[in-house]
Amino acid sequence: MMGSANAFGTQGNQPLFSFGLISDVQHADIRDGRSFVGVPRYYRHSIHVLQRAVQRWNEHKMHKFVINLGDIVDGFCPKDQSSSRVRKVVEEFEKFEGPVYHTIGNHCLYNLPRDKLLPVLKITSNDGCAYYDFSPTPEFRFVVLDGYDIGAIGWPHDHPKRMEAVKFLQEKNPNSEKNSPEGLVGLERRFLMFNGAVGKEQLKWLDGILQEATEMRQKVVICCHLPLDPHASSQEALLWNYDEVMDLIHRYNCVKVCLAGHDHRGGHSIDSHGIHHRVLEAALECPPGTDAFGYVDVYYDRLSLNGTDRMESTEMCFNP
Repeated sequence: MMGSANAFGTQGNQPLFSFGLISDVQHADIRDGRSFVGVPRYYRHSIHVLQRAVQRWNEHKMHKFVINLGDIVDGFCPKDQSSSRVRKVVEEFEKFEGPVYHTIGNHCLYNLPRDKLLPVLKITSNDGCAYYDFSPTPEFRFVVLDGYDIGAIGWPHDHPKRMEAVKFLQEKNPNSEKNSPEGLVGLERRFLMFNGAVGKEQLKWLDGILQEATEMRQKVVICCHLPLDPHASSQEALLWNYDEVMDLIHRYNCVKVCLAGHDHRGGHSIDSHGIHHRVLEAALECPPGTDAFGYVDVYYDRLSLNGTDRMESTEMCFNP
């Protein structure tokens, strides 16, 4: 379902607006490494990918805002550098001449607890949670979900949301290493500590937002660090309760696209209700001299992701 960028944007009318996209910068001032399965990671280079992205977005005057889909600093970043590295990456984002909307990822939370992280990302906290929405035009609404609302990372040790996550993992994952999917079968492989869930209060909030968007005839784009569809992502990267979230979303017709990061290789699917799920390729896995970022042209009936280099361009058409 992916194609070349040149095929997009030239057909039909002018876009209503455009926005920039990037995910999983995972910067750290450490030498290159590899993922658990051996994929090379370029910790120092990734910030240069972001710098080139910001420069490109600024050159394109149509871009109203930028969405970062999480994980700006890597978990291997030395802990005494966490605060300064997060700030350094945020400063690079702030060179964009417009608003930047962040989603929180597991690597962000490995580095800073929520009470320190959210103010740096300029996320107005709702009891420490990081979900919110914004409408760049009357026709569209963007909803940013907090995929670690129920999570074993980022909350204080004795916080009820952390306790709930720990109990959940004990029930679902028998391994002593809770980031190991060993012995877990199929979709059960998502029950890992580096994932999380959307809690009841957030689900209630989302229901209200989708109800309101339906009444206002808005098209909705959902953003979450964790993918929400098994066909767009590896099983190990999914939100714990992706099925519950999608059951709610499918009750409405307003959601057209779900954007995510976390699964670094990227992916695209169209679910049973015609919603596009696009998981972004990671900036972290770009060898020096290569890039992974893009911008999206937004039309009444489609989102056209124009990818750079390792980020695949994708046309996402929907019923307006």
